This record gives sequence, structure tokens and C-alpha cells, in this order.
Amino acid sequence: MNFQNSIKTCIKKKYANFSGRASRSEFWYFYLFAYGISAILIISGINIASIFFWFLGGFLLVTFVPFIAVIARRLHDVNKSGWFQILPLPFQVLSRVPNDIIAILFSLITLGLYIYLLVLWCSKGDKKNNRFGKSINLRKKG
Repeated sequence: MNFQNSIKTCIKKKYANFSGRASRSEFWYFYLFAYGISAILIISGINIASIFFWFLGGFLLVTFVPFIAVIARRLHDVNKSGWFQILPLPFQVLSRVPNDIIAILFSLITLGLYIYLLVLWCSKGDKKNNRFGKSINLRKKG
């Protein structure tokens, strides 16, 4: 999947589709798109005019659901539940406790879980069909 197809798939075709599977290219191209546009809008808001922060807010509202959906589909491709994306969140909240040692412990757990998610996002998907759908065949026959 190329850059344009990834954006079209995530925003137009599968906006709030949390089922099925997403290839690494679909996920990473959409990730690059979302963070690239966000960075451009933040830099523009700082250097040009604060109205760009309103555009950033609108962009984040529009892309939030497809971003969560493509993460779920990417996790499905490696045969993990889409709910795995929220694993670090409770530990991230608990890392705000006033006790320094406990806060550091929960921060390290959070970091470890984000690294685990990164490894899953970078992993090859199942070559065979899995419980989330058919294999994504990237090669065209013929």
C-alpha cells in the first residue's frame, strides 16, 4: 500500500472500522501523515499565527477515530486484540502519584508497554488467516 492509498483507506473507507487487519505500510503511512501534519500545524502556530492551533485541534478531532482504528487493525494483523493499545494508560495515570519511587516504577512499566506496542506495530503480520480476518496478500498474482 502506498502513502495516498493508506490515507484514503484510513479516512474514507475505514474511518471507524475496528475490525479486520491493517498492513504495516497502511499503519505507518497513516502514522507519518498524522504526525507530519500535526508537526506542521504546531510549527505554523508557533511561528506564523495562533489560528493554526485551531486547525490543529480540528485535524486531531478528525483523525482521532481513524488513528485508533488503524492501531486496532494493526494489532489484529499480529493476532493481538485491539484493546492492547490501552495497556499503558492505567500505569501512565498511576505514574502521577506523589510518591517518587512508585511514580518511577509505574513510569518504567509504562515505557516498557509502549516499547512492547512499538515492537508489535513493527512486527510482520500473520501470513495465515487469524481470528481477525484473512491474510493481507501484498503480492499481485500474474
